[in-house]
Amino acid sequence: MRIDKFLWSTRYFKTRNIATTACKKGHAKINGQIAKPGREVFPMDEVVVRKNQIDYKFTVLDIPASRVGAKLVDIYRKDTTPKEAFEHNELLQYSKDYYRKKGVGRPTKKDRRDIDDYLETPSENNETNSSETNKNIKEEE
Repeated sequence: MRIDKFLWSTRYFKTRNIATTACKKGHAKINGQIAKPGREVFPMDEVVVRKNQIDYKFTVLDIPASRVGAKLVDIYRKDTTPKEAFEHNELLQYSKDYYRKKGVGRPTKKDRRDIDDYLETPSENNETNSSETNKNIKEEE
């Protein structure tokens, strides 16, 4: 069975067209090699699919005759995706939720204070350091 058809039939992608596009972009690998949409999949192949910034890893156990129900997907593949991949995705979601998107309105009061603190801190330190350096030079003379 073709890799794009397998990914569609095991419900990794909603349509076969989306699965084909993902394969063309290089988001699917079979046994470590980038797979074109027409590449055949056989039992015991290691497949890696990149979807939503997560690398899903699984082993092909059997080839389905056609698209299968969500409850029957585990008959045809063994999921070996590491849990760190999902944890990394959760951290990305938290970081995206905290920051505003670029170009969305004026800075908030908190943003303005953070910017002011960032801009004022180095200049104050430089002025005190430069004045102390000048005093030390005069004392040495």
